[in-house]
Amino acid sequence: MLSTILLQAAQPAGQGAGGWSFWIMMILIFVVFYFFMIRPQTKKQKELQKQREAMKKGDKVVTAGGIYGIIKEVNETTFLIEISKDVVIKIDKGSVYASADEVQTEEKK
Repeated sequence: MLSTILLQAAQPAGQGAGGWSFWIMMILIFVVFYFFMIRPQTKKQKELQKQREAMKKGDKVVTAGGIYGIIKEVNETTFLIEISKDVVIKIDKGSVYASADEVQTEEKK
């Protein structure tokens, strides 16, 4: 792709139409990247953030490390999660996801 860009830039001045096609192609590539990669990722991030904000005490969760537990306390940036009887860990909100069981229950409602 870099060689194509360099070839387009090195064209003589008499071939002005090739310059327009180059810029149209670059804009088209950007639009495709936006709609197929950037936009879906931002939508997914917003949905995940909304899901984390809705988590409350008693919800079943999974950490990014694969630890299953139940939320015991919700703080501004962290959760206290009980992973076993009398074993509570403090986890950053960014590394916690709703358990598959919780998601299936919400979808049935």
